[in-house]
Amino acid sequence: MITDAQIDRWLREDVGHHDVTNELPGETDGRLVAKESGVVAGLEAAAAVFDYLGVHVVDRLEDGTRVDVGDELLAVEGAARDVLRGERVAVNLAGHAAGIATRTRRAVEAARAESDDVRIAATRKTTPGLRGIEKRAVVAGGGDTHRLDLSHMAMVKDNHVAEMGLEDAIDHFRDRTSFATKIDVEVESVADAPRAAAAGADIVLLDNMTPAETREAVDALAEYEGVLAEASGGITLETVADYAATGVDVVSMGSLTHSAPALDLSFRTGE
Repeated sequence: MITDAQIDRWLREDVGHHDVTNELPGETDGRLVAKESGVVAGLEAAAAVFDYLGVHVVDRLEDGTRVDVGDELLAVEGAARDVLRGERVAVNLAGHAAGIATRTRRAVEAARAESDDVRIAATRKTTPGLRGIEKRAVVAGGGDTHRLDLSHMAMVKDNHVAEMGLEDAIDHFRDRTSFATKIDVEVESVADAPRAAAAGADIVLLDNMTPAETREAVDALAEYEGVLAEASGGITLETVADYAATGVDVVSMGSLTHSAPALDLSFRTGE
């Protein structure tokens, strides 16, 4: 949910204490247009910015829509002063989110060429203050949000294992979580994958393994019914298909959010 407080912060950052540039009289209309092909996202946030300023949103595409150069994503009309004040914030949000959605769609399509069942998931490597928009953009691109925050799932990481040992770390979290909370256990060797499953992991995260090692670990987990295998760590658009072909259930990619270039969008008025 996008709040008025968020929008106010975004606008204050851009407008500052005295906006001379946009002190224009009269009414105008505006259009958000794609300058390159991609997948739309962030339009709910862009529309919310204009709504907050009292600008009427005439039309907008649904997030997840694929667009080509010249396609119109959103149209508004209202006081010229307010249309222009909202323009840069709206374009920045939509361009950033659409870049994430576009990158996610590319990863999903590459993975689905190898497996119809594998999920492409985001991580918590998001921009502070923009996680909701970025996670929704991943969904618009066909991906999975993974956990939205630390409360959504317990993750046993390498530092926990170093302190307590693998089995004791899993027991530690199992004793402190609800039956409804899944436990994702990070392992760095093939041999530790079945150990984690046997100790009670719901998901075994195969961290920084090669595709060959990942396939071996997936095979080792086959006897543990209901335990999911997740590949993560440095996986790129160029290698995601190799990991999808290993039989994992989930491929997690931090690059969906932290390395996606913005989709090039333009805001045009008075046409």
